[in-house]
Amino acid sequence: MGRGKRGHRGGGRGGRGGRGGSRDNRGGHRPYQTYPEVPKENKRLEQYYNTLVDLPEEERVEFWAALKRELPNSFRFCGSKGHALAVKRLLQTRYIPEITSITHDGVTVAPPTAVPWYPDGLAWSMTTPKNVIRKFPPFAAFQKFLVSETSVGNISRQEVVSMIPPLLMDVKPGMAVLDLCAAPGSKAAQLLEMIHRGEEARIRQVIRSISGDKATNEDVLEDDETTRLEADPSDDGRATGMLIANDADYKRSHMLIHQLKRLSSPNMIVTNHDATMYPSLRIPNPENPSKPNYLKFDRILADVPCSGDGTLRKNVNLWKDWTPGNALGLHLTQVRILVRALQMLKPGGRVVYSTCSMNPVENESVVAAAIERCGGPDKIEILDCSDQLPLLKRKPGLRKWQIMDKSARLWNSWEEVEEYVKSTEDGIIPGRLVESMFPPSASSDCADLPLERCMRVYAHQQDTGGFFITALQKKEEFKAKPEENRKQPPKTNGKANTAKRPLEEEGDKEEAGVKKLRLSEEPAKEQPATTEPVAAVTEEAEAEVETGTKPEAIEVPATNDAVEAATPVPQPTDSTSATPSVATPAATAATPTAQDSIQEPKRRPDGPYEEPFKFLSPDHDVIKNVAEFYSISPRFPSDRYMVRNALGEPAKAIYYTSALVRDILVLNEGRGVKFVHGGVKMYVKQDAPSADVCRWRIQSEGIPILHGYVGPERVVVLTKKATLKNLLVEMFPKIAGDDWRRMDEIGERVRDLALGCCVLRVQPEGGDPDFAESMALPLWKSFQSLNLMLPKEDRSAMLLRIYNDTTPLINMGIQKKPAEGAAAEAKEAGDGDAEMKDAAPAATKEAQEEEETVGAADVEVADAPAPEAAEAVEAQAADTATPAEGPKA
Repeated sequence: MGRGKRGHRGGGRGGRGGRGGSRDNRGGHRPYQTYPEVPKENKRLEQYYNTLVDLPEEERVEFWAALKRELPNSFRFCGSKGHALAVKRLLQTRYIPEITSITHDGVTVAPPTAVPWYPDGLAWSMTTPKNVIRKFPPFAAFQKFLVSETSVGNISRQEVVSMIPPLLMDVKPGMAVLDLCAAPGSKAAQLLEMIHRGEEARIRQVIRSISGDKATNEDVLEDDETTRLEADPSDDGRATGMLIANDADYKRSHMLIHQLKRLSSPNMIVTNHDATMYPSLRIPNPENPSKPNYLKFDRILADVPCSGDGTLRKNVNLWKDWTPGNALGLHLTQVRILVRALQMLKPGGRVVYSTCSMNPVENESVVAAAIERCGGPDKIEILDCSDQLPLLKRKPGLRKWQIMDKSARLWNSWEEVEEYVKSTEDGIIPGRLVESMFPPSASSDCADLPLERCMRVYAHQQDTGGFFITALQKKEEFKAKPEENRKQPPKTNGKANTAKRPLEEEGDKEEAGVKKLRLSEEPAKEQPATTEPVAAVTEEAEAEVETGTKPEAIEVPATNDAVEAATPVPQPTDSTSATPSVATPAATAATPTAQDSIQEPKRRPDGPYEEPFKFLSPDHDVIKNVAEFYSISPRFPSDRYMVRNALGEPAKAIYYTSALVRDILVLNEGRGVKFVHGGVKMYVKQDAPSADVCRWRIQSEGIPILHGYVGPERVVVLTKKATLKNLLVEMFPKIAGDDWRRMDEIGERVRDLALGCCVLRVQPEGGDPDFAESMALPLWKSFQSLNLMLPKEDRSAMLLRIYNDTTPLINMGIQKKPAEGAAAEAKEAGDGDAEMKDAAPAATKEAQEEEETVGAADVEVADAPAPEAAEAVEAQAADTATPAEGPKA
């Protein structure tokens, strides 16, 4: 999906420990502030893992030595395979040769090396410390490359082990995928790339077949079956799959938006729900439209909140903060998340469960407990993934383990705990221990679970963090068993047993290391167990669903165990279990009617207003005007455009979604599902210089999706490297009079082009490896000048990538009118997420179209410079637009 992707920092989710060592306080010439080093030792931690991890003595020494070393830097090349390989080639040919000649403190610096098990060599690791790369002058060019490509999304800074879970999910085109605990989004981005894999090649094949052109080697890659039209043929080659990325924390869900929207995907939804109670989502039922139908996912990632002791290398405060209670307090929540994931999975589908913890309380015991609750190995199978990623070094999962309680006492079995309780006077179970934390008993249906198929990655094996991953396959539908209370031993010495139920202990404060939970800012509070199964379907609930008598509104249950009464999941049959391909309805199924009620936006208790998603009719005047102006092919779907305001009228921006995303947003409106984001922005409204110019310009995010369907009347073709460089370096180049001749090959074309937005299609002549990738970029023609609608960071990144050039950008408007140009620069320096000021004001509270991002560092740059301000008429011309994001080159 060659939509360039801005980067994001990945990594594990361990305790929020700061780094030790010395740092400047980043303030002018003030002196350095020294922070004490955190001692990398913890007797309880070392005692526990020396007992658990069965390693030869020599390897055990390596194990602890690796955990005490600083974690190497790692990053991943993002986007479509072709685009990612092109950026990777620059690292190999331009920067690594320079790095291999650098010495630091008399030692030759080791260059980045490809992670051997990552497909296509797109993940890299480097042992040189970050502070050396950032501050040592010989690294300046390499550092600039990393920063530039990360800023535009071509590189993702992500810890190596966190890249593993998505690779084990075996995502194929057309699949519906759910990431239950997705923030900050590095794994979700991997999954979204997999959903779009091969899409560009498939669409080119369709377009070429319509035009009668012959296919080229660029259209079909022999080594990648996803590029063949047969991989996902039902929507003219467009990706029909979908990713739902969820996080329980509202602010972190907006962090997801900030990261994932750079992928320009119409196949994405972001939601904000507790993963233990994720609601069932309605989808169309083509066979019986009056009968409710619920989505079952093909793949689910449950990368759950954990104590994070696998991140000791980067979260050094964990050395002093680690306690056994960190993991004990999370076990039940992790089981509930995994059970809920397995319920929402379709038979034959796959759940990948992962943590950045080494503790079996959060790993093997969670897997065993969830399988037992879901009907045992007859219903859920642990997959053997030993043949996947063959070069990845790993250890098998544990079959037997001990549990350390909060007082650091080790327990071998639940029976041992029961005997201890019987022998004590107060009869209290040691803090937070529950039966499901221990290996399955010999009498259990899960006694022979092949837990060795689980995967443990330790720090010393390939110089990474620690991680646990397992893949589970659902064999058939089930009803989850009730969540049992802790067994209460009988009275002792005539006194009533006063043992606390496990969930009552959650009132205790969580230890410091747990505060990093991704599920929420604070550790999840366990809810009292009931006698009903967690998320189990009752007969009454099924009957209500069948007859349609159940109210549409979803009341969030007060306890985890009541979830299915509020969010029914019918036991699927052939007619109720649907895949995305089956679930796609006719266009009219999702088209809103005049009777749709206008919903007033509701203020979230932990965030601002969320505007509703309203889809536009294909016959809407704006949609017809846009299609006419850009001569959009009728093969491009016109029934997937939506706006985000209660009135359902285009006011500021128009979004585009896939068919499945549309159906889910429409059919679940008003049911209590907390949608935060969906689709991709396609058009933005702005003032136009005349009535003949369309007031809706194509947004740069949407151009990669739309450009192949735009008619030749609104397309400018560029083939020469030098011409593109002129457009990148020079903002608002003049084309009035004879100035159009300066535009070289495109001069005559843009001279005769009608005013307004158009597509600049870059089709390299060939022969230059740095200028070989086709691109589509937004271009605006005004009365006097052109404007390549790219933010500065995208321009600079392309100049560096294609031309190895750091030339400062030239703003012709500023040169022409210094005073007005200074004001324009001031405007440009403002919030890039804000739309242009002369856009038609939103009739409703549509400010939420530009989702909030977390922290000042997340603020985007402006998509285009301020207007050139040469003449009064030009000040109102359409090239005054400042899109929120540039195209992803």
